[in-house]
This record gives sequence, structure tokens and C-alpha cells, in this order.
Amino acid sequence: MLLIQNGYLIDPKSGTEGSFDVLTDGDKIIRIGRLGRDLEIPDGCEVLDAQGLVVAPGLVDVHVHFREPGFTYEEDIATGARAAARGGYTTVVLMANTKPPVDNEETLEYVIDKAKETDIHVVTCANVTMGMKGVELTDMEKLAQCGAVGFTDDGVPLLDEKLVRTAMERTARLDMPVSFHEEDPGLIAQNGVNRGRASAHFGIQGSPREAEIGLIGRDLELALETGACINIQHISTEEGVELVRRAKERGTGHNIHAEATPHHFTLTEEAVIRYGTLAKMNPPLRTEEDRQAIIRGLADGTIDIIATDHAPHSAEEKAKPLTEAPSGIIGLETALSLGITELVCKGYMTLRELLRAMSTNPAALYHLDAGYLAEGGPADLVLIDTAAVNAAGDYMSKSVNSPFTGWELTGKVCATICAGKIVYEEKRK
Repeated sequence: MLLIQNGYLIDPKSGTEGSFDVLTDGDKIIRIGRLGRDLEIPDGCEVLDAQGLVVAPGLVDVHVHFREPGFTYEEDIATGARAAARGGYTTVVLMANTKPPVDNEETLEYVIDKAKETDIHVVTCANVTMGMKGVELTDMEKLAQCGAVGFTDDGVPLLDEKLVRTAMERTARLDMPVSFHEEDPGLIAQNGVNRGRASAHFGIQGSPREAEIGLIGRDLELALETGACINIQHISTEEGVELVRRAKERGTGHNIHAEATPHHFTLTEEAVIRYGTLAKMNPPLRTEEDRQAIIRGLADGTIDIIATDHAPHSAEEKAKPLTEAPSGIIGLETALSLGITELVCKGYMTLRELLRAMSTNPAALYHLDAGYLAEGGPADLVLIDTAAVNAAGDYMSKSVNSPFTGWELTGKVCATICAGKIVYEEKRK
């Protein structure tokens, strides 16, 4: 048994806030109350003092790349899970663009078996199309039976509208989400850099905003027609945010979702000029107007999910010239601090709203028993010092590709508890 004592509890799902102690037994919360009045310390119970800390549901990230199988020199499921735990995450959803991709039962079972060896909940999507080639759909029904929690070809946009419609019809019948990487390669000269000030600085054509806007509009219309549950991944443009807002207003259900990354609500294309390949990502960082639109979308719920798009790459890969280096940054260990620093401290969102976007809402998208604190619910929690200021770095991820290294950020994870076990703890001074 574990007792988390003296903390300030925030449960985004119920709206409960206040000074409560939490008693867990095994992988469940068995009591939430006040010590001495509602709770007694059972004999042999481990006690974790949360004085001065926020006690919240373990964070849920629906967009991570742990690179296994195929690219384990960048990250593997074990190191990715440790990085997640340090960042306050108790559940992560893996993307399927591995080598081989997760388009078959054998690879899916391999990933699921590896995930079981970690200290957190690691689940995975399967691919929408065979080999991520956008031509032939996978056996979605079979992959769902074998344990996939959703479908995506993240990293590769789906261009065949008829195929996308069929995929949505199938996932609607399965009551499972399908997530979309929205970048039309036909409009992009060099990806990872916004067509604008950044591309002009480097003397390249870059990636125009229209590459995202067109596909977002198409997939929202198809979702409204088919009733499929979709997630617009890593949204980057003001127009894209507005398209999602209008689609949600038109929709009768809760089938339209959109996610934003911490780097897209924190940085602009100026960061690529400053940090080079460490700020190269797909879709690219865009303008201050786009960044502000993403923040407004988060504040009003248009964008209901914050996801990291944790994308590890080796130092050697990121040392290549800008047009040759891969896109993407790590994000699990800085996401919460960036949310507190950029959104809560600046008054755009309350801490409860931030936690909802980082736990409750992403869990709901994938029908996961996570993202809330309640008696009988999962003993997955994070303890946060919301006032602590610390420098980003000293990562547990196998890779270190981040423009945020050395940044002073507000908010720190002090402990992560998954299934009633302390899986990460930072000793307090």
C-alpha cells in the first residue's frame, strides 16, 4: 500500500480540487480523503509526503516515437518509458512508423511484449496502410483484436481520399480513433522549415502552410460524413485551428480531436534560425500568429490534446546539413514544464485545464482507463512542484535533440506513480 499525504489534489475529470490524501493498494486507488478524519495509515503502508506539491493524474501522451523495432540507436521502448516516467507520464501511445512498421500481427505482438517489460503503460497504434505506402489498408479488425489501440501512418500523409474514407468507415465500426499527419508532399520543397522568413534565411523554399490546411479540411469533412473518430496531429497553422473549430461546431458527437505540441505553442520559425536542425520538425514551426492561434485553440478547447510527438534522433543525424538532417525533437521530459511556463504562468490556461489536455482528454481519445483520480480508479499519479524553476537537460531519453536544453522552466515532476508503484522520484532538497 502507498499513501500520498499532504498534497493538493487536482482531478481534471471531476473538477475536484483540494487538500486530500490518496491511499493506493496494488494498482488501484482505494481511498481519497483527509488523514486523521477520513484516512488512517495502515500498518506497513509506504508514505510519500507531497507537502507543497500538486497531486494529479498521471499524464497521457498519445503521440510518441520509441523507435523499436528498427532504430534503437535513437531510442527504444525501455529508454522511452524511463523518459516518459521522468516527465510525469504513466501512459503513452506509440506511433507505428517503425522498421518493420506495425502493419502486421507479428510486429504488433513484438511491440506489445516489449511494452509489458516497462514500468509504465505503453500501448501502440497500428498502421492504416500496408508498409505505410498509402495504397492498401491493413487488416484493421485483426490488428484491433491483437491489441492495437488505434491507427495511424504518422510520418506519412494519406493522399488517396477514397482510401481515407474507407479507413474512416472501418475505424468507425471498430469505435477506434485514426490519427492523421497532415502535410501534402506535393506542395513541399524542403520539409521541416516554414516557407517564410525561415526558408528565406536558409535560401530554400521550405514547407508552405497550405500543405497542412488542405488535408486538414479534407479529413474533417470525411470525419463528419462517416462519423469516424479522428485526431488531427501536431497542428501548426492558424487556418488549421479554425477549420477544427468550425468542424467541432458542426459535429453532433465528440469525434473530432486535435493535438498541439509544446514546441508549436512555444516556438516560432525564428527558432530554426537560432537552433538549426534542433528546431527542424514536421510540420515546421511557423509564425507568431500561428503560435498565438494554437494557444487560443488550447484555451477554448478547440485543440483538446497536448501531445509531445517525442521524436528522438542521434547527434550524428542532427549534425547533418539542415536540408539533410531528420525532423523532430524529444519532448517527454520538458512537456509539462513548458505547459506550466508558457500556458499557466502566462494566464492562458489554468493548471486544471492544462492537466485535462495532458491526461483526461488524451485518455478519452483512446478509450484508456487513465487521466483521472477516483476511488476504484487506476493508481497512476504525478506529483508536481509547480513553483520550482529548473534547467531543462540531463535527459533519460537515449537522444538529446531538443532546442530547450538549458532553458529555465517553471514546474518540475517530483514523483511519478504507475500502478501504485513509484517509477520515478526526484529527491527534494
